[in-house]
Amino acid sequence: MLLSVNLSNALPLDFSASNPDLLLNPHDRPALDLTNTAVFTEYVFGKLREAGAVVGIGGYNEHRVIYRRSEHFNSGDTEPREIHLGIDLWAEAGTTVFTPRDGVVHSFQDNAHFGDYGPTIILQHDINGKTIYSLYGHLSRTSLDGLYDGKVFRAGEKLADIGPYPENGDWPPHLHFQLITDLLGNRGDFPGVCAVSDRERFLAICPDPASWII
Repeated sequence: MLLSVNLSNALPLDFSASNPDLLLNPHDRPALDLTNTAVFTEYVFGKLREAGAVVGIGGYNEHRVIYRRSEHFNSGDTEPREIHLGIDLWAEAGTTVFTPRDGVVHSFQDNAHFGDYGPTIILQHDINGKTIYSLYGHLSRTSLDGLYDGKVFRAGEKLADIGPYPENGDWPPHLHFQLITDLLGNRGDFPGVCAVSDRERFLAICPDPASWII
């Protein structure tokens, strides 16, 4: 279990180009001003209210258009990053995040840029003799208090809280959850979004985390 909510009350949220709410208008901008985090937040939580849901869910391997809101994913002449490598759980700021499996803190940091993770924790898990890492992004800053590399967390223990914007990287409140088999030397950070040309390479080391969220 990752969140203190019942996922039977979850609403799938689509942030790909197939969502008509995100179609570009004649000025080549999204129909919603996603650069305005308050507007983006009202859109997400308005959808949840309409559906009577407590959490929005989805996004693994989704080709998204929402990253156009931030230069963090569109820098210079490089190929934009648009493929989401984890699962997002959209829920109110302050929602508790529980550790899904026994693990230890590998690393953590505040990735404080517009559109980035904000406060981030990476846990290391040893499962059947194999090492896998889990990443938790868009947390509250207080979630990093008292952490240290090697700190042990047991399954079901409180790990963190979902952060509010702007401290969570300036996103509508949600948890970005990702599994990684090779951190490629990273600490406290790892790409949660990749370019289309890198899709196969990153999906090979970022398996679908769906089985870990229940």
